[in-house]
Amino acid sequence: MIVRSPIFAGALRQNGLGNVCISCSLRTELSGIRRAGRNFSNSNGRKTTIVQRLGTGYFFANRDIFGNAGKGGMSTAVDAISRKDVEEAKESIEKGSAIPVTAAQSEILPPHRRRRHKQLLEQQGDKEFLPENASTVHADRASALPQSSMKRLLSVLLSLTKPRLSMLVVLTACSAYTLYPVPSLLSSTLLETPSLSTLTLLFLTTGTALCAASANTLNMLYEPKYDAQMSRTRNRPLVRKLISPGGALLFAIASGVVGVGGLYYGVNPTTAFLGALNIGLYAGVYTPLKRVTVFNTWVGAIVGGIPPLMGWTAAAGQTSSHLSSSSTPEWQDLLLGPDSAGGWLLAGLLFAWQLSHFMPLSWSIREEYKGAGYRILCWVNPAMNGRVALRYSIACIPLCIGLCYANVTEWTFAAASMPVNAWLVREAYRFWKYEGQKGRAKKLFWASVWHLPVVLVLAMVEKKGLWSRILSVIFGQRTEDDEEWEYLDEDEHEEIPVQKSPVPMIVSANSSR
Repeated sequence: MIVRSPIFAGALRQNGLGNVCISCSLRTELSGIRRAGRNFSNSNGRKTTIVQRLGTGYFFANRDIFGNAGKGGMSTAVDAISRKDVEEAKESIEKGSAIPVTAAQSEILPPHRRRRHKQLLEQQGDKEFLPENASTVHADRASALPQSSMKRLLSVLLSLTKPRLSMLVVLTACSAYTLYPVPSLLSSTLLETPSLSTLTLLFLTTGTALCAASANTLNMLYEPKYDAQMSRTRNRPLVRKLISPGGALLFAIASGVVGVGGLYYGVNPTTAFLGALNIGLYAGVYTPLKRVTVFNTWVGAIVGGIPPLMGWTAAAGQTSSHLSSSSTPEWQDLLLGPDSAGGWLLAGLLFAWQLSHFMPLSWSIREEYKGAGYRILCWVNPAMNGRVALRYSIACIPLCIGLCYANVTEWTFAAASMPVNAWLVREAYRFWKYEGQKGRAKKLFWASVWHLPVVLVLAMVEKKGLWSRILSVIFGQRTEDDEEWEYLDEDEHEEIPVQKSPVPMIVSANSSR
């Protein structure tokens, strides 16, 4: 309501300011007088200026932005702008593009919408911590090469193998091979110990790598239509048609046959069976289950736990105890014998680690998994996703202690591995507590990336009897194994009968007389 005297009202009406209150009209007059005064930058002469007359349109200059300002129109307009910005930000995040809302626009958002906008920004940032897909890198490199180039073909085939994952599989198999307890380690009979055969290790690494390449290629053959819907997999070679499905299938069959055959010929049949089983589980069970049930993740973790068993059976099958005749089959002796506990503990460690590693990785791209139709725990049941990560992170602690109990490592390994295990458990707890928010998925992901190599290196450094034998070699101290070997050598030497050569009798010619 505008309150003013009739005299002022008549004067204002003549100037076209009938709808302006007296306070605003006086302020306008005073501002005009101040502008007519001298400024420091002007000359001494007074300048006359035209007083700006305010019409009703002055107060509604922002009509295009706020629309109808009456009856709560301004708040409605701001709410509409906020809603529109947030929806555009949400749609852009789901598509994997940048957020269009600027910092200036975010200031006009209400507090609850600003918090939501911050969450969307964090969700956008979660994708940035994931390392670049190795298959994508090699596919990009191959696409830039000539069509008939041999280097292009090799880059495409390398991209099919998922190089980073295949390398992890080979390293876990080799670590288990190294951790197998060898009685005569660093002794004088080192070169006679078949379990440390370089040729056996070469067959193991090559065969395991080819089996992993076959499984990964079959996985890509099954999912090109769905890989095209995800940002991390849309640049794979089959999606970009860098190789035909027939060529990829031929490569998968050839690498699988050569890999399993090499393990059978150069290692033992049990290790070859585990390699073939890994191909079948990954390509024939895990891959189809990804669109059926969330328990596909557990099947994938079993696949990751088999390579340590392959390395363990490769080392165990080369020792003299298993080469001797036995009433039990060889596979039963290698997988269920008294010395097989260490292999199963390493397989369990890889199983638990994969679940604590995959949960934060999948959470960061959960919307893409959902859009592609994959049944992954990160979006089907987010609360359970955090619990699973925490549960299996805790399980890594007793598994490490079990390696000490099974005489695979020294007991100092339990203390040495505790800090890195505690780090993993702490990040998994925070990941579960904050449900992946506040950057906890990123922290748990990188904690798991460092956890596995640190634990395996510590286990190899703390291998049972390693340091005692090194010190005995350095300082020339005799160990029980050395005395045992010398005792066996003496027994063998005593058992050999000494045959005396007959001395011919010389008969004198005079003796017959």
